[in-house]
This record gives sequence, structure tokens and C-alpha cells, in this order.
Amino acid sequence: MHISSTTPPRTVLALQGGGAHGAFTWGALDRLLEDGLTFDAVTGVSSGAMIAAMAVQGYVHNGPQGARDSVSKLWRRIAEAHVFGPVNASMDWLWGWDKGLEMGNELAWSGITSALRMFNPGQLNPFGQNPLAPLLKELLDKDAIRHPSAPRLYVAATDVESGEAKVFTNAEIGVRHLLASACIPMMFPAVNIGGRHYWDGGYSCNPALAPVLTPRPERLVLIRAQPRVRKGVPSSTADIVHRLHEIAFQAPLDAEIALLPKQVRLLDISADAALARHPLTSKMNTERNFLDNLFAAGREAAGIVVPT
Repeated sequence: MHISSTTPPRTVLALQGGGAHGAFTWGALDRLLEDGLTFDAVTGVSSGAMIAAMAVQGYVHNGPQGARDSVSKLWRRIAEAHVFGPVNASMDWLWGWDKGLEMGNELAWSGITSALRMFNPGQLNPFGQNPLAPLLKELLDKDAIRHPSAPRLYVAATDVESGEAKVFTNAEIGVRHLLASACIPMMFPAVNIGGRHYWDGGYSCNPALAPVLTPRPERLVLIRAQPRVRKGVPSSTADIVHRLHEIAFQAPLDAEIALLPKQVRLLDISADAALARHPLTSKMNTERNFLDNLFAAGREAAGIVVPT
């Protein structure tokens, strides 16, 4: 991609959420930034919100290269810490992983769905711990994302009571806002911010596009972190639930895209080829090889959509 140094198009980014599948987003964004992409605003939910925050603070420090470095540091730390390992280990007896079952195994997924029906989040995670919290406290640079030169940052979470999306901006975003945007209600307690309680932003928007469309940009780069199309009709309970989640999490975004002004050029980086073969539970897989493979797939996908 060749970007003019004198009159670059006004570009905004939209980053979907998808747990560990966000490593695909990491790779795609890394490729775009390597090619010199500049951006004026970014909106994200869940893992996409964390990537967005890291990209903004890195951009303030050192432009596109700083954004690349900051996002890469986040994912390297996630892999090193194997952040969901303690949560998974505490539920091995419920999910069957202590018997050598893989996360994508049908029997293991059946165990998960049964456990979620039988136990509430307080029982599955009695201390309400989110393993991402200490990592974000260490990495998030609030001064940078609040700096006057920072691209506009929008992080969305879902208000539990109203069901509506709540969008937070640079001046207010902190660790709790990022955790709220990525709060899986079956595993973690709702995040209380200002007396309101929030769950994962993907339930109400994935991500919210309206904030980055005013003023109207010339180009919207959307990086998906979950597949839209999955061939075949699911028959097992596990596959049906998996597909229902994907459809539900796509619907809010599709509705906003349908209303996108014709003057805005949409660059849609699809995750179908990279993610359609992975089960829902792989969103919890933070093993280094898995993340690196998704990173490479993201870079490849970005190169196809926006060739150098």
C-alpha cells in the first residue's frame, strides 16, 4: 500500500472482538502499519478494544512503528503469561481437559455447555478474577491515549440492564473499561463502572462504527476477528451453539455497515479463511504457536485486501 506523505486519505479503523482470535487482527494491523498506514480514529470491542488502545498509545510515541511495537508487546505478553491457563485449569474437571481432551473436542464442548447451565459465574470463577487485569495495568499508558495528539479511541461495552452499547472515549478509558468490553458473562462478573454494569461489547456492537464516522472519513478499514461464512449446516449441539454465537455477534456490525455512507470506502479484511475451521473454544487458546499462526494469517489477509 502506498500512502502519499502530503495528502493521506483520512482513515479510521474498526477492530472486531474475538478473544484469542484477535491475534488475526494483530497480524492484519501489523501489516497495514508496516506499509505506512496512518489513522485518525479507531473503534474496537473485546480483544479489538485492547489492540486499539495499544495502537493509539504506541502511535503517540512513535507513529505507525510505535503502534506496531505496542500491539506486539501486548500479544507477546499474553502468550508468555498464557493468560487463560489458570481459568481453564480451575475448570478442567468440568470440561474434561484433565482427561486429555482438546478444546475443540465435541465431548469437551458438551462439558462446557453443561457446566454453564449448572453453575453460575461465581461458582466457576469464585474470586471473579480476570487474568488480563494485571497485564493491562502494566501495559496501558493512560497519559498517551489522553495526549492531544492521540488518534480518537472508542471502546464499547454492553450495558447489562439496557442492552445498549456504551462507548467510552480517550479521556475516560482505563483498565476497567477494557475489561468491561471483554467481559464474558459466563466466566466473569459484570464490570461496574459508575454504577452501571457491563458485559462484552460484542453483544451490542462489534464494533461500534458511528463514532468514527463523524466527521466522515474517506476510508474505513474493518478487521474482522470471527468468520462470517461457515460452510455446511451444523447438526451437533456444540456446532449449533458455535454458529449461533457467530451469527449473533455479526448482526450489529452488519446493520451498521448497511447504513455506511456511500462516500466512505470500506476495506473489509475477512477472517473467514483463517478462522472458520477453528471452534468457539479456541478463542481461549493463548498458546504461542496458535497466536503466531493467526498473526501470520492476518498479515496475509491484509496483504490481499490492500496489496503493497
